[in-house]
Amino acid sequence: MSVLRRQEVITVAALLAVTASWGAAFVLMKDAIVRQPIPDFLFARFAIAAVIMILARPQVVTHITPRVLWTGSVAGVILALGFITQTIGLELSTAAITGFLTGLYVVFTPLFAWLLLRQKLSARVAIGAPLAFIALGVLSITDFGFGPGSIWVVAGAVFLALHILALGAWSPGADPYALTVVQVVVMAVITGAWTFSDGNGFVAPPDAGVWGAVIFTAVFATAVAYLVQTWAQGHMDSSRVAILLTTEVLWTGIISVGIGQEPFTSRLLIGGAMMFVAMLIIEWPSRGREPALNKP
Repeated sequence: MSVLRRQEVITVAALLAVTASWGAAFVLMKDAIVRQPIPDFLFARFAIAAVIMILARPQVVTHITPRVLWTGSVAGVILALGFITQTIGLELSTAAITGFLTGLYVVFTPLFAWLLLRQKLSARVAIGAPLAFIALGVLSITDFGFGPGSIWVVAGAVFLALHILALGAWSPGADPYALTVVQVVVMAVITGAWTFSDGNGFVAPPDAGVWGAVIFTAVFATAVAYLVQTWAQGHMDSSRVAILLTTEVLWTGIISVGIGQEPFTSRLLIGGAMMFVAMLIIEWPSRGREPALNKP
C-alpha cells in the first residue's frame, strides 16, 4: 500500500470514528439535558475538553500564532452557535430526528460555498437539495406543523456548514492541535458566559449518568473528534470530508432505535433514508464527475 493510500485509509477511518462518537453523543445528551440545564451541560463539556487538550500537550500554547488565534476564534464562535442551536433543538425533538436534520449541513455546505465563495455548484445539488428538503418535511412536519425543535436544529445545520467552509479555508498549513484548542476554548467561554448570565451560577451534573454523558462528549465527541476533523481537512477537500461526516446521521438513528430511546416508524425510515440519499447525491466523489463542492 502506498504512503498516499495509507494516509487516505487512516483519514477515512478516523472520520468514521468521529461520526460514531457524534451519533452516540446525541443519544446520551438527550437524556442528560433533561436533568442538567443545556448551558451548564455544554459549558462542562467544552471546559473539560479544553483542559484535557491543554494538559495533554502544554506546548500547544507556543503554537497559537496570531493567525491561528484569529481563525480559530472565528471558527469557534460559529461552532458554538451551531452546538447551542442544535442542542436546544435536541431538547424539543428526538435524537434520531435531530441527527437526520443536522445532516442538512451537507446540503448547505455547497450552497453557501456557491453564494459566499463563488465556488462552482454541481448539477447534483439541484437534485439532492429538493430531495433533502422533502425529507425535512417527512421528518418534521406533523399535524401541528413544523415544530420549533426542527427549526432550531436546521439553524444548527446552517452554522455547521459555515464551520466546514471555515475549516476548509483555514486549516491547511495550520497546526491542527492548536487550531482545535482555540476553537474549544472559545466554545467554553461562550457557553460559560451563557451559563453564568442567569445569575444562578453553574449547575453541576446531578448524577453519574449525566457525568458520563459530559465526559464522553467532552473527550470523544469534542476533544478527539474536532482534532481529527481539523487534521483531516488539512489532508482532504471539504466535499469528501462532508460525505464521510454524513454517516453521523446513520449512527444516531441506529443507536437511538437500538437502545429503545426512539420508536422505529415508517416516517423515520422513509425520511431518514431520503435525507441520507440526498447527502450521497450531493457529496459523493466519483471519477469523471466533479464533486458538489469544487475549487473555483
